[in-house]
Amino acid sequence: MTAQAIVDAPVTFSERAVAEIQAVLEREERAGDALRIFVAGASCSGLQYGMGIETSPDDGDTEYMQHGLRVIIDSQSLQYMQGASVEFVESPNGGGFRIDNPNVTGGCSSCASSGGCGSAE
Repeated sequence: MTAQAIVDAPVTFSERAVAEIQAVLEREERAGDALRIFVAGASCSGLQYGMGIETSPDDGDTEYMQHGLRVIIDSQSLQYMQGASVEFVESPNGGGFRIDNPNVTGGCSSCASSGGCGSAE
């Protein structure tokens, strides 16, 4: 199986987010490499995401271009992130990335019944 290249972006990036990512790639002298975005885990507050720099996709990955940025996403993460958008937001600490994911509807149901995450019943 090989990486799948597509035209429509399953996860969209704002131009500002791409500019911030490309600045990191240039600073790290990896301007020709791609951004890998993935689901890193889940908690009561929703999905947790990760980003990394890759030279090439793995078998089964989806690769696409967004505002000139190569993006790679694995098939497992893709099923949870389809339709999500990534934005860079300013903050007093310098800013960061915000991922808006329409597939996440809220926290887990066990939190309400157990009194909170990690609490014993």
